Amino acid sequence: MTSDPTQVFRQEAQDLFEQLEAALLDLERTPEDRDSIDTAFRALHTIKGSGAMFGFDALARFAHHLETAFDGVRNGKVVASPGLISLTLAAIDHMRNLMESGPAASQDAGDRLIERLEAMMGDSVALPVDRKAVRLAQVPARDTATYRIRFRLPADVLERGVNPLLLLDELRGLGPCAVVALTEMVPPLEEMKPGSCHIGWDVVLTTPAPRSAIDDVFIFVIDDMDLQVDLVTNEAPDPRLGEILVNRGDVAPEQLATALEQQKQIGDLLVSRGDISDDKLKSALAEQKHLRQVAAEPKGQGGASESIRIQAQHLDELMDRVGELVIAQARLKQLASTGDSHLKSVTEEIERLSNELRDTTMGIRMVPIGSLFGRFRRLVRDLSEELGKTITLGTSGEETELDKTVIERLNDPMVHLVRNAIDHGIEAPDKREAMGKAREGHVHLSAVHSGAQVLITIRDDGRGLDVAAIRARAEEQGLITPGTKLSDGELYQFIFHPGFSTAREVSSLSGRGVGMDVVKRAIEGLRGLVEVGSTPGRGTEVTLRLPLTLAIIDGLLVRVGTGRYIIPLAAVEECVELSEADDLRSKGRSFLNLRGALVPFLRLREMFHTRAAAEDFQKVVIVSTGEMRVGLVVDQVIGDHQTVIKSLSKLHADVESFSGATILGDGTVALILDVPHLVEAGQRREPCLAAS
Repeated sequence: MTSDPTQVFRQEAQDLFEQLEAALLDLERTPEDRDSIDTAFRALHTIKGSGAMFGFDALARFAHHLETAFDGVRNGKVVASPGLISLTLAAIDHMRNLMESGPAASQDAGDRLIERLEAMMGDSVALPVDRKAVRLAQVPARDTATYRIRFRLPADVLERGVNPLLLLDELRGLGPCAVVALTEMVPPLEEMKPGSCHIGWDVVLTTPAPRSAIDDVFIFVIDDMDLQVDLVTNEAPDPRLGEILVNRGDVAPEQLATALEQQKQIGDLLVSRGDISDDKLKSALAEQKHLRQVAAEPKGQGGASESIRIQAQHLDELMDRVGELVIAQARLKQLASTGDSHLKSVTEEIERLSNELRDTTMGIRMVPIGSLFGRFRRLVRDLSEELGKTITLGTSGEETELDKTVIERLNDPMVHLVRNAIDHGIEAPDKREAMGKAREGHVHLSAVHSGAQVLITIRDDGRGLDVAAIRARAEEQGLITPGTKLSDGELYQFIFHPGFSTAREVSSLSGRGVGMDVVKRAIEGLRGLVEVGSTPGRGTEVTLRLPLTLAIIDGLLVRVGTGRYIIPLAAVEECVELSEADDLRSKGRSFLNLRGALVPFLRLREMFHTRAAAEDFQKVVIVSTGEMRVGLVVDQVIGDHQTVIKSLSKLHADVESFSGATILGDGTVALILDVPHLVEAGQRREPCLAAS
């Protein structure tokens, strides 16, 4: 199936917009940062060129104005002022709109932005008058072309902080290439000036990238350097050295004819006669070798990229197929348990391969959480301006990976949490100063792996949660009776109650009691937990405990009566035996003495209304949920089980004790226990659990 080229552009443009936005936010804090200026300019340049190539002319014309403005910043004619950065951030939103809705969507808005930009530039930078983007002649995206590149950098390029090796690395990133250094202009040692660059380079590059991509490599030095780029049109499978030298302009045709008449190695003869330098011979030989290699490769194989874009739908389909394979493998394993040794050997090999395929597929779906954290820099900046507060955003653990589906569904709940931290949590600058705090507030996002879970924490250094206000509001809404003894942690949970808010005024951001209940439902929908901690006057910390993936988990298969259930292995700490004596001793108290510590437990037989007779020796699976340790009494622990999670139907949406179901090897269904909800239900049944 051929992908839509415009869709490819949209995906790449979104990456460029995010890159540009990040560079602008960095530039706002450090206006003189050269790397941020160069990154912003390069992103705008690429958006303009790619937009024109794929037919997004309105987008290309608009980006051309911004590119020209940032060229002025790059050349020191314009300062990267907060006003320019704010205007460019608004322009990013407009460019996104142009890309999605077309040129007629916001013509007036675009004109107003350009007028503001022109007023801001004044006489420093002349913006484009015709507002037309030139569409460059490009090589078709799926074809490759070979270019001959010869360049010499200015002598002071090293003193200006430009590393020629990085430029060569960027060329190599475009496709297979041959590089030869030209040393003929290197002076004798006694005449050499330290810090000067005397070397030139010849590069033969085969790439599917457009011609403009080569110019982009040299975009920051192109005004002062010597650069020659020629398209190599000789497609002969065995190009002759003499023809290459003539095409390169290194040898005249008559010099080649004279050399051929002497019947010697053409290259050696030309060097011995002084017609060419030894470096130029080496460069031509490198081109000859490169062209031969390219001609020998199958079409479409040259210059393969190390990464490719895959539609999310294809990844989901692949995960579904792997899930079906895991189920089929479990059935095969059960059938082979009664077969001969050869069948068992093959079954074990298939199990190993399916496990590796499962891990590889899950690895493909993993995305660094930094892609989510980066979105909040703009949000924090905009809300800070709206509320008149000075707030910085810090992050850590951006490299922590999480399933792409989890990350996609995390955006909305995290937006609520960050907005609450800025609006409710962090005080106004004057009030912070009066309290002895820094005027600048701080929000910190962090992520860390914890077993088969990821812990995401949103922390602020604001006023903290007002326990008295929460209690008063809960009593006012009839959620608790006055005088009820509750811990701070139990009171914090009321903020997740629908319609609950301690704010007396409704703002454009919050105060309606909508948000935290949405957060809790969203996180629980991801089979996660929300934990809240707060210190008055010091700040609030909200931690989201999330599973690594929603597709396949490792589970512990247990039996209760005739039913079989899966307990997520990430929640399991240990398994112990419940003797008849311990069972009788615990009647009415439901506590287990585990190495001197009292652990409450739930009898799943009673919770699930099991009628079958109980086993003589029941087992207790010790699980953890938050800071609690709870035992689940089962009849039998069968063993570990690769669990492919299947969602329950809409008819069972209200069944909170189960998060899904899976298919066992014999084709029967086992329900997956939702440990937090199960414990919550147990607290309503068993006073000992609530007391713990």
